Amino acid sequence: MISEGETGLWGRSLVERAQTAPLEGDLTADLVIVGGGFTGCAAALEAARMGASVVVLEARTIGHGGSGRNVGLVNAGLWLPPETIREHMGDAAGQRLIDALSTGPDRVFELIEREAISCEATRNGTLHLAHAPSAMSELRDRHRQGNASGAALTLLDAQEARRRTGSNAFHGALWNPRAGTIQPLAYCHGLARAAMRAGARIFTATPANRIERQGEEWCVRTPAGTVRAGALLMATNAYGEAAAKPPRPQHTTVNFTQFATAPLPQGVLDHVLPGKEGCWDTATIMSAIRLDAAGRLIIGCIGNGQGPGGWIHGQWARRKLGAIYPALADTAFEHEWTGRIAMTRDHVPKIVSPGRSALSIFGYSGRGIAPGTIFGTTAARALLQGDMEALPMPVSDSYREGLTTSRELFFEAGAAAIHIIDARAPR
Repeated sequence: MISEGETGLWGRSLVERAQTAPLEGDLTADLVIVGGGFTGCAAALEAARMGASVVVLEARTIGHGGSGRNVGLVNAGLWLPPETIREHMGDAAGQRLIDALSTGPDRVFELIEREAISCEATRNGTLHLAHAPSAMSELRDRHRQGNASGAALTLLDAQEARRRTGSNAFHGALWNPRAGTIQPLAYCHGLARAAMRAGARIFTATPANRIERQGEEWCVRTPAGTVRAGALLMATNAYGEAAAKPPRPQHTTVNFTQFATAPLPQGVLDHVLPGKEGCWDTATIMSAIRLDAAGRLIIGCIGNGQGPGGWIHGQWARRKLGAIYPALADTAFEHEWTGRIAMTRDHVPKIVSPGRSALSIFGYSGRGIAPGTIFGTTAARALLQGDMEALPMPVSDSYREGLTTSRELFFEAGAAAIHIIDARAPR
């Protein structure tokens, strides 16, 4: 198996890359963006199409962070059901966010079509799978809340879940027809290429070593140059270690590891996720399954595959594959990669203003594709036009989250413990 520290299978199957280089010299712009993931590239595209001069600074490569290590499920909304979002945020602010993100998949697939982005886009919906009979009560409640908020969700019984997945391991499912799957790194590179065609300047291998307000401008210093701009967008999410100022986003880092097989034979694919929906389950330590365009089966799980407990997660994935699809029990994984999720205490994203004409966006809590696209697009409008009501949620002056290290250890230890228990359980 190939253990890949960068973007794993997505990096290897990427065909059309954005051609970029490090920044050398000094530039001025209307908007400077730190971070070349979904949020930063969507913002750059929108800003450039508005006629603004925009510079993107990425410390590594386009989509190096969570955007390039994503599962690739294009879902509407957050992990949280609507009533919980309103409970955390209040009715008005919560409904504002729900309404904005409900159109997330539409926006993603419209951009893919408009910009001719080749990213294995498949809009056949997603399945939220009941991992146990008791989990059907949760899915029934999500079905009620989602449809009351305007979604078109369908609750599936165990028989239909078996037909859709080709597996007897699930006890029902919630199908969202608006959703779908993409090759996430290819989508991110497609956004970057579209932004560059529109006039954005994107620089990679260019960390933001220092960010400060100087008079009417933001000044971002890099190893070989400086960018001065009237507005600043921090879009690093879980990979904000490169810049010390403004303060790094406050969040708990959760790791997610994925394993991919070789392309499966057509005879197998006739029965394994025949509708090509992307899936995730209701377990406390969530896992995901999907196919890519070549017919590789991808299994994802909470846990750091590159950490001390990586072997535990690897053994769990091999066993999980056999539990879901017994005929594939001896199928080897050919790819493995790990990414980081920025999770906030209440699982709601945050928009923080670190100063005048500046925004920092983070905390998608594992739901980054559609929200990142929406947040990035609206952030460009808000910063360049001064209309903060364009954003999907109110802006905060600051946000702090305590005990993040303890919570990170708790999540990793919990994932390892559950995966050990699952490995010891009889089939």
